[in-house]
Amino acid sequence: MAERTYAHPYIPNTVPEVRDAMLKEIGLTSLDQLHEAIPDSLKLKREMNLPPAMNEYELRRHIEGLLAKNKDGADYLNFIGAGCWQHFIPAVCDEINQRSEFVTAYAGEPYEDHGRFQALFEYQSLVAELVDMDVVNVPTFDWAQAASTSIRMAGRMTGRKTALLPRSVDPDKAAIIRNYCVPVMDIAYVEIDPATGKMDLDDLQSKLGPGVAAVYFENPGYLGIIEDRGAEISKLAHDAGAVSIVGVDPISLGVLEAPPRYGADIVCGDLQPLGMHMNYGGGQAGFIATRDEEKFVMEYPSRLFGIVPTEVEGEYGFGDVAYERTSFALREKGKESVGTQTALWGITAGVYLALLGPHGMKEVGSTIIQKSHYAAKKLAEIPGVALRFEGAFFKEFVVDFNATGLTVAEINRRLMEEGIFGGKDLSAGYPAWGQCALYCVTEIHTQSDLDRLAAAIRAIVGTSSTTRT
Repeated sequence: MAERTYAHPYIPNTVPEVRDAMLKEIGLTSLDQLHEAIPDSLKLKREMNLPPAMNEYELRRHIEGLLAKNKDGADYLNFIGAGCWQHFIPAVCDEINQRSEFVTAYAGEPYEDHGRFQALFEYQSLVAELVDMDVVNVPTFDWAQAASTSIRMAGRMTGRKTALLPRSVDPDKAAIIRNYCVPVMDIAYVEIDPATGKMDLDDLQSKLGPGVAAVYFENPGYLGIIEDRGAEISKLAHDAGAVSIVGVDPISLGVLEAPPRYGADIVCGDLQPLGMHMNYGGGQAGFIATRDEEKFVMEYPSRLFGIVPTEVEGEYGFGDVAYERTSFALREKGKESVGTQTALWGITAGVYLALLGPHGMKEVGSTIIQKSHYAAKKLAEIPGVALRFEGAFFKEFVVDFNATGLTVAEINRRLMEEGIFGGKDLSAGYPAWGQCALYCVTEIHTQSDLDRLAAAIRAIVGTSSTTRT
């Protein structure tokens, strides 16, 4: 680098004259002097064994060839959900969220504010109406972070150190919650009913006590199960002086009751179903919602936008509410770090909700219920295949393949040969259940898609049965 006589095509300020001027300004004569603090034993003393450099066109062709090996939900018929779901994305969502006023800034902070704060205020208002709460935050990274922050909020409000989670929570999400909360709180688990997958209320009651800050449960849950005893769970939590926190898939709220109506104090979840592509595992965006009470509002670590009158009569402005409670204002003394917030996905969710409205949300929720139950019925008719749990579910359901003699991995491998992504293999997360898979059906699936899945699994199971015979 020190001997280079030309500018590097991808690294700024490498024109030799510019480089030398910068070194002179800081009193150095070579780039090596910048690294004198690094021991020689850690420095590479030879040339790196790199493949021959490609020109721009060759590199593009190479990368495109690698990307072409990927198979996604547009190429294959997809039945994987488990926290990142394939829903229909109206074109207007992408059209709005790619506008330069919204897309160019980091962490939701405007470089030029042509309505960003208003758009986020409208998003908060729409989600608040959907979940029947008053206050909604600018989104966090994902549902796991939103749940973790909700639990820590409850811990600060109550002065207690333990949160209870049902065993049915996604093991990956539970690990994130535990990691996020462990410096200040403990996580304990409540068992679930093996027949229904719902929380065991006797076990919950036995674990509630003066040290429990919150009871967290999901409706619908990770396994798609609709928890119809939310009011009982919330009452048990409240009687013990704990906060009731409900995690929710927001696209279900066109047909399911909003959590505050069965006692939720804090509602959280993921906005991804509301207009966001899967994007190789995300965009995810977690939301938190509460009542408009000071004890809740002042515990939010994330930004909140409100509307206030300005000095001009009849004019209103949009901006931060109680900014002094955030780590932007308090820095290391903040209750939690605000960090990067997925403001762009909040705007996207606002566009989606404004487009669909109450009737549209009801229609999409009803469609998902009808199609998912149709799919479950078709699969349960296949010899050796059964549903793991009884009762109502939304969008996702657990299929039990133990009686087929096949592993989920083998079934999914053979489904991929047919251009189908089968359900998520649950054998690692829930080994006691044996060979079970979590299947996801949304509004994008047609009846012919669901019939094709059932026919493919029937053929796979039938072939296996013949082989065993």
